[in-house]
Amino acid sequence: MCETYPMEASPRHCVAIIGGAVSGSVAAELLAEAGADVIVIEQNSRPYGKIEDGLPRWHVHQRHKEYEKLGARLSKPGVTFVPQTRLGQDIAWKELSEEWGLSAILLANGAWRDRRLPVDGAEKFLESGFEYQNPFIYWFNHKIESNFDGRQIDVPDGAVIFGGGLASIDCVKVCQIENYRRAFARRGIEVSDLDLEKKGVSKLCELHGIDDPDELGVKGCTLMYRRRAIDMPLAQPPANATPEQMEKTYSVRRKLLEVAQNKLRFHVQDCTMPLSFVAENGRVVGVKTIRTKVEGRKATPIEGSEETVPTGLIISSIGSVPEPIEGIEMKGETFAFKDWDLGVYDESKGIFGVGNVVTGQGNIRASLLHSQKVCTYLKDDYFKGALGAASAEAVQQHLNGKTPLSADEVASVHARVKAHHVRAGYEGDYASWIQKVSPADMA
Repeated sequence: MCETYPMEASPRHCVAIIGGAVSGSVAAELLAEAGADVIVIEQNSRPYGKIEDGLPRWHVHQRHKEYEKLGARLSKPGVTFVPQTRLGQDIAWKELSEEWGLSAILLANGAWRDRRLPVDGAEKFLESGFEYQNPFIYWFNHKIESNFDGRQIDVPDGAVIFGGGLASIDCVKVCQIENYRRAFARRGIEVSDLDLEKKGVSKLCELHGIDDPDELGVKGCTLMYRRRAIDMPLAQPPANATPEQMEKTYSVRRKLLEVAQNKLRFHVQDCTMPLSFVAENGRVVGVKTIRTKVEGRKATPIEGSEETVPTGLIISSIGSVPEPIEGIEMKGETFAFKDWDLGVYDESKGIFGVGNVVTGQGNIRASLLHSQKVCTYLKDDYFKGALGAASAEAVQQHLNGKTPLSADEVASVHARVKAHHVRAGYEGDYASWIQKVSPADMA
C-alpha cells in the first residue's frame, strides 16, 4: 500500500491524471518513477476502461492480464488513486486546472462517445434498430450479471455493421455468437460464448453431430466498409512503409479477416457506404447503401449503385471520440489539441492528453505507446524547461522558471484528494478497494 497522505511533504511536481486505464496508468507509473507526486482521478469504481467495457467478455485471459498490469502501476509509490470521481461533475475543470495548483494535468479519459454515423436522421432510430458500438459492447459484457439493470438489446439474424477496425470485428462476432448460441439452443445444445469464439461454428457442429452448419438456419450478419477489405485497419504498417511492407500488412489483414469469417461465418461487403435508413412504425427494417470507388484513402460514391438491404439491426462502429467536458475547448468532435503527436492541449498551463483521448484508436497497445511517448517528453523536456527550437518564447520562459510545488502546496492538493476519498468511501488501499467493488460474477 502506498502512503496516500505523506506526513512530511517535500517540494516536488504534482500531476493529476484523468483516467486510470492503460494510458493513464502507464503515465502514472512513468511520472512517479521520475519523482512526481501523481494523482489518478478515475470516474468509475474500477479503472479498467475499454479493457472492461470495450473488449468483449470472451477475452478472459487478456482482460485479467491487463487488470494485473494496471493494478501494479496504480499501486506504485508516489501514485494516489481516486475512484468514482468524474471530471466536470464531481470536480469542475476550472477548479482542477486553476485552483488545485498542479504542475501538470494529463487527460487520459479515453474516447467513449461514438463517432456519429453520417446518415441524416439516424439518431432518431437509436435503440429502435440502430445501435452504436460502445453501448452495444457494454450491454454484451454486463447483461449476464445478476445486478445488471440496463436495457436489453435484441440481436436479430442478418444485422448490418458499418466499420472496419478490430472493434467492428468484435461487434460482428457478438452478433454471430448471439444468433448461433440461440440456434444451437433450439437443438437442445448449450454452447458458450467462449466456445463459439475460440472453436468456431463448424468445429462445434462437428462435435455435436451436425453435418452442415447451414442446417442451423443462421443467415449471418454483414460487415460493410467504405474502402477495400485490405484497407481495414486490422493491422498497422510501420511508419513510412515501403511497398513491400504495405503488401505484408495487406496480407496480415486478409488473414485476420479470413480467420474470423471462417470461425463465425459472417459476410463482408467492402467499398460500401450507408445512405439512409428504411423504417416501419418507428423501427429500422433496412438500410439503403451505395458502392464506392476507392483511390488512395478517398472513397467516392458510384452513382447508380444504390441498394436496399433488409435488416432489423444496424450497428455503427466507425470510431470513438472523447466526451465533451465543460471548460475544455473542442475542435469538431475532439479536444482541441495543439500538437497531436505529443498530445499538447495547453503547454503553458501544463495540460496534455495521452492515449485514446488523442488517438481515438481505442486499443490497448496504441494507448500504451502514446502514453510512453508523451510521458518521456514530460520527464525529459517539460519539467526541465527544455522545449526545443520550435516552441514559443513565452512558453519557454514560463517553463524555464517553473519550480516544484512547496511542501504546503503539495499538502493542499492532498487535502482536496482526501475529501474525494471520503466522498467515494475509498480508504487508500487499491487492492482492498478493487476486491470490494468487483461483482462476484464479473469476469
